[in-house]
Amino acid sequence: EVQLVESGGGLVQPGGSMRLSCAASGFTFSNYDMTWLRQAPGKGSEWVSTINSGGYSRYYADSVKGRFTISRDNAKNMVFLQMSSLKFEDTAVYYCYANVRPSGSSRMYGYWGQGTQVTVSS
Repeated sequence: EVQLVESGGGLVQPGGSMRLSCAASGFTFSNYDMTWLRQAPGKGSEWVSTINSGGYSRYYADSVKGRFTISRDNAKNMVFLQMSSLKFEDTAVYYCYANVRPSGSSRMYGYWGQGTQVTVSS
């Protein structure tokens, strides 16, 4: 069973930093790109960042470029999002996402974690 479990959210002041983690299981983690998405209150989901399977290509939304860093540890099946210079508008539920082919399946499916709340407030 594919599982993605986020952790590390909470309350942070503007300008502060926070690191999110996502533990993956149920698939061959090192074969797949990993993505962070977020959903702010009353808004649709927004793509934040993607890292390729090998960890050497990283992509960011313009809204977070230069402030957020995505990374992964394929030995531990973990993906991270280091967030700095946080702004009020970064307040959202952050989700780990992967589009993977489960064992025994010929199809790809999108999987989300349960999300972790990040609140930027003074």
